[in-house]
Amino acid sequence: MKHLITGGSGFLGSLIVESLVKRGDSVVSLDIWEPPDRNKNIEFVLGSILDRDLVRRAIKGVDVVHHSAALVPLTKAGKLFHEVNVEGTRIVAEEAARANVSYFVHTSSSTVFGCPSSSPVSNAKPLEPVEEYGISKLGAEIVAKEVSDQSGMPLLVVRPRTMVGVGRLGIFQILFEWISENRNIYVIGDGKNKIQFLHGDDLIDCYMFLCEKKRPGFYNVGTDRFDTLEKTLGNLINHAGSKSKIRHLPKNLTMQGLAWLDVLGLSPLAPWHYLTYSEDFYFDMNPLLELGWKPRYSNDEMFKIAYDDFVAHYDKTGDTSSNSAHRKRVKEKILWLLKHMP
Repeated sequence: MKHLITGGSGFLGSLIVESLVKRGDSVVSLDIWEPPDRNKNIEFVLGSILDRDLVRRAIKGVDVVHHSAALVPLTKAGKLFHEVNVEGTRIVAEEAARANVSYFVHTSSSTVFGCPSSSPVSNAKPLEPVEEYGISKLGAEIVAKEVSDQSGMPLLVVRPRTMVGVGRLGIFQILFEWISENRNIYVIGDGKNKIQFLHGDDLIDCYMFLCEKKRPGFYNVGTDRFDTLEKTLGNLINHAGSKSKIRHLPKNLTMQGLAWLDVLGLSPLAPWHYLTYSEDFYFDMNPLLELGWKPRYSNDEMFKIAYDDFVAHYDKTGDTSSNSAHRKRVKEKILWLLKHMP
C-alpha cells in the first residue's frame, strides 16, 4: 500500500512516516522542509500543499493520504492560518478525491471545541473555536467533509488532544528545561483542572486501527488515564528528582496579562495555551474504547518518557534549522523573568 503524508517532516508527520515504513508500506512525504536526517527509504517531495500541481503529482498512485500539514498555534500566523490550514486542506482533499484514494485521513485538533463549558467532550458538544488557529482547523474539517460528501471519498477525521512524545518540543521544551534546572513551575488558578494529553505513538496506532477497521468518521483521541494538571506536573517533578515547586498564579489577572503580552509579541504562548491551561479539557473515550482501541500511555507515562529523552539529548535537542514549530526550541521571551523569580 502506498501512502502520502503531508507535513511529513513535522513532529506528527515524521511519526506517521516511520510507523508506515516499519509496516513495510511505500511512503511519500511532502513538506516545505527536508530534514537532514530523514529516512532515505521514502520518496520525498519538497514543496507546499498550496501548490496544486505539485500535490497532484505527489498523490499519483497513492492509496491513502494522511493530511497533517498545518500551521500550529506557536507560529502565531494570523491570516496565514486560513490560507494554509483551510485552503491547503481543500487542495489536498480535492486532489485526493480526483486520484480516487481509498482513504483521506485528516488530522484536526481539539481546538475546534474552543473552551468547552464542561468535560468530557464528545461529538455532541458544539464546535466553537475561540482563536484563529482553532477557527482555521474547523474550517479545514468543513472543506474536507464537503469534498468527501461530493466525491464519496472515505474521510477519517481525528481530533487529538495536545500531543506529548519523544522529540516534541515547543512549550514542552520550556517545561522540561525548567524542571531540569529546579525552577518554579507555574499553573494558572488552583491547578485542580483535569487535562488529558495524548502520546504521539497512540495517535498513530489509532489512525491505523480506524483505517484497518474501515471506520470513517470524526474521532476525538486522548489517553484514558489522566489526573489534575497539578498532580501531573507534580508527578513529573518527582520523577525527575527536581527541586522545582509548583506556584499558582491568579487566573483572571494572569490570562489578561498573557493576552497583552501576546499582542505585544513578548510571550511565546499563543491564545490557545493561556485560554485553556486553567480549564478542564478531556475527551469522552468511550466511542473508541467500545470499538476495541485503547491507548497505551497515561499522562504520567508519556511525560516521563518525553522528559527522560529531553534530558538525555539536551545538548542536541532542537534543530534550529527545522521548519516544524514542534521540533525546535522556543524562545522564552518575557517568561525568562518568571523563570528566574525565587
